[in-house]
Amino acid sequence: MQYLYLTLAIVAEVIATSSLKASEQFHKPLPSLIVVVGYAVSFYALSIVIRTLPVGIVYAIWSGAGIVLVAIAAFFIYRQVLDLPAVIGMGLIIAGVATINLFSTSAAH
Repeated sequence: MQYLYLTLAIVAEVIATSSLKASEQFHKPLPSLIVVVGYAVSFYALSIVIRTLPVGIVYAIWSGAGIVLVAIAAFFIYRQVLDLPAVIGMGLIIAGVATINLFSTSAAH
């Protein structure tokens, strides 16, 4: 159940962060509302997850997955293309998140 809340936190954060550009520094109401609600949902879900999982592990997964997913969303929404070093870096982030989830016993506590 904790990973379901973590997934919700990641998805809400990606939606909120992806909407920041569209909010035009909070001058556009609908994207601004999406940003605020998205971050509120994300942080609430994170607060549930860190009651039972280590905060460092949760934050690593949340931020790592968020970075990669926001970059993917920015590609499709804003046509922002990454260069090769950025893609390699994102690959390393994915490898790090996968390593935590597959091999770390800290994530199970």
